Amino acid sequence: MDISWMELIIISLASFRLTRLLVFDKITEFIRTPFFDEELEVNEHGEEEVYYVPKEGLLKNFIGELLSCYWCTGVWSAAAISLFYLMWPVFAFPFLLILAVAGIAAIMETLIQRLL
Repeated sequence: MDISWMELIIISLASFRLTRLLVFDKITEFIRTPFFDEELEVNEHGEEEVYYVPKEGLLKNFIGELLSCYWCTGVWSAAAISLFYLMWPVFAFPFLLILAVAGIAAIMETLIQRLL
């Protein structure tokens, strides 16, 4: 199957956004919570910092490690999105387009915040 440059860009941006959604966003915290324990530490300035440590157990630890690694989650997100698009392009395209547009918006917001 041939994939155009535009399709590749959409798939890439969708993968970027899905990865950020899974690893960082508050809305998907409920997905991450079962796989992490919270550890509170006080830094050198006396401020409390929360660290998320993958839980014990084979499956919970594996998924916790996966979700704590942006690059690891990115590989699996890219694989899932690519397979979804290759298997069912008609159904996948609207979903991927929404994620891609959200990915562009996230990049733009990050750039604007850094400029201000």
